[in-house]
Amino acid sequence: MLGLNTPVVRRAAFAVADGITLLRIPLAIAFPFFPGTNERLVLLGLSAATDFSDGIVARRFGGSRLGVLLDPVADKLFMAFAFGVVLFSGTLAWWEIVAVLARDIVATVAFAVTLITGRPAVVPARLGGKVVTLMQFLTLVAFVMDWPVLHNAAWATGAVAVYAVYDYNKPFFRKLRKS
Repeated sequence: MLGLNTPVVRRAAFAVADGITLLRIPLAIAFPFFPGTNERLVLLGLSAATDFSDGIVARRFGGSRLGVLLDPVADKLFMAFAFGVVLFSGTLAWWEIVAVLARDIVATVAFAVTLITGRPAVVPARLGGKVVTLMQFLTLVAFVMDWPVLHNAAWATGAVAVYAVYDYNKPFFRKLRKS
């Protein structure tokens, strides 16, 4: 219950963090059009920097409801474009790409289901999800640099993605056990 002295937190329609997040969308679109190693490393670095900094800026200066939706969309768009390039290069098989993107695929399907059922929900970030994102970026670096650890990086990312899906769904599983 709000008292007279309780501050009301208002969220802006658009925040500085949203602008940072929006930068990832043109970076995603650009990724397939810049085939050079240096260019792709710059795009990966900028994307990682915006992914890291938008959250810090939102926590420090305030976020928006738009940002809560925009951030995961920008993340998934960048990964979809980047791993689309990996897929079309033939460097990883389609099932390896699915493994790397397992968390993103499940999250997208789950979000679509919540929209269809009229019960959209925002799931706060968890450590497992952050680790998956880091490992996805490292897998992309291995691809761009043509490192021989690419397949190992993809499967390690897939394994952490499976854990992240479980971790995000722990409250759901707990509820099932209680009923």
